[in-house]
Amino acid sequence: MSDIVLEINIQAAKLAREEADKFSTPEKWRLVAGAIGPTPKTCSVASNVDDPAYRSTHFEECKEAYKEQIRGLVIGGAHIIFIETIFDTLNAKAGIVAYLEFFEEENLEKLPLFISGTLTDLAGRTLSGQTVEAFYASMMHANPFCIGLNCALGADIMLPFFQRLSNISTCYVHAYPNAGLPNEMGGYDETPCQFA
Repeated sequence: MSDIVLEINIQAAKLAREEADKFSTPEKWRLVAGAIGPTPKTCSVASNVDDPAYRSTHFEECKEAYKEQIRGLVIGGAHIIFIETIFDTLNAKAGIVAYLEFFEEENLEKLPLFISGTLTDLAGRTLSGQTVEAFYASMMHANPFCIGLNCALGADIMLPFFQRLSNISTCYVHAYPNAGLPNEMGGYDETPCQFA
């Protein structure tokens, strides 16, 4: 569906904005965060075990994909650009460059930038091998409004890593975990009470 990415992002942001605006008041705003997911491809991890140098995408291709998503979200009325579920820092950097280029090329005031990483193992590393501290250091040149962690590990396992991020962060932090790790069917075994 890559040929309709722009349209999907425009419509998604429009629908979210319509609902947010219905409930927004001068005292309590409802804002729309335009989420830009990680893409199914990675710039820095070999995707062919027989060829360690092979990559399924490259930086420029990834950057252009992110830029098209950003364009759609801005047209649709998002208030925030949210680069999220980062498992590969190089992909995220492509997203950051796309964000900076888009607002400069369009001569628009930048929307607030949120960044969210995903830890993929109990050692607290991203798929591309970074610790929470390394992930933070790699992202801060973008001067995000907020940085945090999402998905992958459940809330109880994620808490110490979130605390480490919170201890070093100079900006706002956020966390939105899954209800544990997905099972073999892609579902989540934690109950709502356990998750809460």
